[in-house]
This record gives sequence, C-alpha cells and structure tokens, in this order.
Amino acid sequence: MTNLTLTVDEDTLRMARIKALERGTSVNALVREYLTQLAGRSTAAEGVAEFFAATKGAGAASDVEGRSWTREELYDR
Repeated sequence: MTNLTLTVDEDTLRMARIKALERGTSVNALVREYLTQLAGRSTAAEGVAEFFAATKGAGAASDVEGRSWTREELYDR
C-alpha cells in the first residue's frame, strides 16, 4: 500500500474522528473506503455486507413481538 498525506483543518478532523469512533473504525479506514468507492472498486458483496452490518441491531419487526406472517396471510385474496 502507498501512503498518502492530507491536510485537513482541525474541526474537520475532530468530527471525522468522532464519526469513525461511532462506527467502530478509524479515520484512515474511512478515507480508504471512500477512495475505494470513488475509484469504483467496491464490490456488490461489500455493499451487501455493509447494509447488513448497518441494519443488524435495528430491531425492525412487524410489531412489538416481531410477529412473522404466514404465506396464506400474505397472499389472502
């Protein structure tokens, strides 16, 4: 890998560090990911993995108890 030196104002770097901390990663990893996407080298599998990681703890369900529907209920005519 090649090293890259960037000049960024202090406030921007501070906010980037906070965002990275919230996401459990580093500013370096965020910049690398951004540049990879910008260059068009991210794969569909990476996008799917990122989606599942982002929604893992969402707790979304049909109702409070997480009711699942039967096929008959979904296609009741």
